[in-house]
Amino acid sequence: MAKFYSTKTYGNDRGLSCCFRQWRATHSHCSTLHGYSIGIKLVFECDTLDDKNWCMDFGGLKEFKAWADHMFDHTLVIAEDDPLLDRFKLMSGWSSNPEHDGNPERVQVEPYRRSGVCDLRIVPAVGCEMFAKMCYDKMAELLAGGNMRYPINPSVRVKSVEVFEHGANSATYEGDFPVARE
Repeated sequence: MAKFYSTKTYGNDRGLSCCFRQWRATHSHCSTLHGYSIGIKLVFECDTLDDKNWCMDFGGLKEFKAWADHMFDHTLVIAEDDPLLDRFKLMSGWSSNPEHDGNPERVQVEPYRRSGVCDLRIVPAVGCEMFAKMCYDKMAELLAGGNMRYPINPSVRVKSVEVFEHGANSATYEGDFPVARE
């Protein structure tokens, strides 16, 4: 069956400047904190175009862009299994939450009103491959939920996401997005 494709790119020039480390890469300088102004390329596919002859209405991506800004714009992204996670939490102003009946669950202090030196994001794992998967999963969630800003093509799916560290390094994740919408 024939398909249509369209892409949306948030280039490295957009300023999604995040810092992270791959703590398991003990053979490499990647185990230390380093950062990039990352880029994101979304690839959409559909079987039929919508009434405007579009695969994806790019004006409907504001929710994704807001999420990407929250995750990667001037943030420190650390893996949840990083052995120094508690130190990064201290630097960011995270604290124990006494409101949870003694539960040691951690909560983040409201952004921009804390004394932390970094804006921490804790994720399952770091690296372009995992960032691409995170972006894919978020876009698929937005499409499946139907909570987009504009009506979207009912047959559109996210095909893949590529995340760039810079012009020479990137990684792509291609998943199995379902067609059915809520």
